[in-house]
Amino acid sequence: MNPGDRVRVDRADRTYEGVLLPSSTDDNLVVKLDGGYNVGVDRDDADIEILDEDVYEIDGADTEDENAGTDSEIEFNDDLPTISLISTGGTIASTVDYRTGAVTAQFDAEDVLRAVPDLAGRANYRGRVVANILSENMEPPIWQELAQAVFEEIEAGADGVVVMHGTDTMQYSAAALAFMLETPVPVVFTGSQRSADRPSSDNVMNAVSAVEAAKSDCAEVLVCMHGSESDDACALHRGTRVRKNHTSRRDAFETVGANPLGTVDYDGEEVTFRRDRRERGDVELELTAELESNVDLLKFTPGMDPAFLDAAEGAAGLVIEGTGLGHVHTDLIPRIAELIDDGTTVVMTSQCLEGRVCDRVYDTGRDLLDAGVIEAGDTLPGTATVKLMWALANEESAEEAMQTSLAGELQERSVPWE
Repeated sequence: MNPGDRVRVDRADRTYEGVLLPSSTDDNLVVKLDGGYNVGVDRDDADIEILDEDVYEIDGADTEDENAGTDSEIEFNDDLPTISLISTGGTIASTVDYRTGAVTAQFDAEDVLRAVPDLAGRANYRGRVVANILSENMEPPIWQELAQAVFEEIEAGADGVVVMHGTDTMQYSAAALAFMLETPVPVVFTGSQRSADRPSSDNVMNAVSAVEAAKSDCAEVLVCMHGSESDDACALHRGTRVRKNHTSRRDAFETVGANPLGTVDYDGEEVTFRRDRRERGDVELELTAELESNVDLLKFTPGMDPAFLDAAEGAAGLVIEGTGLGHVHTDLIPRIAELIDDGTTVVMTSQCLEGRVCDRVYDTGRDLLDAGVIEAGDTLPGTATVKLMWALANEESAEEAMQTSLAGELQERSVPWE
């Protein structure tokens, strides 16, 4: 009996029938019922009958192998595009430990295919595991491994890539890949706000929509998540302009300062784009994965002691979330100037969700510019941090790079949504 088998489970006066899923322990069975719900059953209390083996067979998969960096292939259909599924962990690739109720990252890419049978018949799939972590544990070196994996999958002929990722830091990883990769095909990040065992889980719709987006003509790094609380459509956000704006809603992600690039209609399976984007084949595949990870992000708050800036001493870069147009208390400016004189590149962003930095309006802003602070326009603070890591490692002039749009992160104008 293996994950992917269709089983009937009799327990006490209840009978469950569905597809066997991987479990976090050997003591429990997890069965996906036909209605979409999952049920966990103690093996010792259940009679189990296999109705059909390998209902969702995945060739070459070893369901007990949890090692990152492994590859596998699924049987190919020449009439379908090839989509590479890359797993880093997160809720979309999680299972529930029924002893504690805790959600842990356990699934690899093949397990997700078994858990989301709706993916069958949409594409040929290659599965690859880069990491098996919750996204709060994501780090710049893993971004580099992920970028390398995506590069290799595209180089090997993938028509699109779907990256399964935890939602908490997805916006950072998407931005990192947008700077590190020139991609001629779509690279689509997706995840889920609610795990597969919950009736309100968004994992199936997000995964299916991400695959449809990966088959589209938009050759950018995208984030594909629910566009509303309903199961009607997913929004496609540019990886450098997206932000997670709610802790638990299924439509937690928003494009800041504009409408999303496009949508995926779940019922009609139609992908529609509303804004200019780079199209499939516009650029040659290229990877520039070097990063200067010694970059800090500091949020200014009223009354902040200038000593807080001491933590950035010796850092290669510092991004500040200033107030309004990009301001900090006047008392902090001399310490910022010292950091810049000592070789730290300091970039100013705004805490405001809309609009752009402009330090020429008030005296404080002009003093910051005189000290050598670089304005980042309307680049989001998190994106600016990732961009500075990349620019310091790859560009001759970090200042010029931070004031130039490299991957759609810096909009020409801050205007009401179009």
